[in-house]
Amino acid sequence: MHRQPLISLLLNHHPADEEERQMLEQTIQFVNHHPDCFERSLLIGHVTGSAWIVSPDRQKVVLLHHYKLDRWLQPGGHADGNPDILAVALREAEEETGLQGIKPVSKKIFDVDVHTIPARGTEPEHQHYDIRFLFEADSHQPFIQSPETNEVRWVDFDEIEKIVSEKSIIRMANKKKMI
Repeated sequence: MHRQPLISLLLNHHPADEEERQMLEQTIQFVNHHPDCFERSLLIGHVTGSAWIVSPDRQKVVLLHHYKLDRWLQPGGHADGNPDILAVALREAEEETGLQGIKPVSKKIFDVDVHTIPARGTEPEHQHYDIRFLFEADSHQPFIQSPETNEVRWVDFDEIEKIVSEKSIIRMANKKKMI
């Protein structure tokens, strides 16, 4: 079953708090009940993959200002049928930042989040069941601007809350001791 590797990863993830635990349970149920969970065509929602990219000294993280959502977020995006969510997260990180040599710190899930994407054009409001992995990249490389972003930059961990109000970003930043 193409969903089994993700289900195994989810079952072995240890959430940071009660909110993440609830989102983990929602994600497990969603993946179990929807064979097409990796497809964007599943209009109620779909699995996405994201990258929490840290510098080698663990002092900075990559955030991007998302063009459509007008918010600072981590790189990530749609699986488009690919059940290898770690590979999805890596692909999206490379596409959205232009960074080369991004490497996973671990193949384990770093964070799980469920969030609502507002309706836009013909696309109805839907849920993203976002699976996040921890990556590392050289913080001296230049970024390449993507059409999906207004800006991409390294942000010091102690500066994150000055530009971000997203609870899930702050939760990941608070996991700094785990990285």
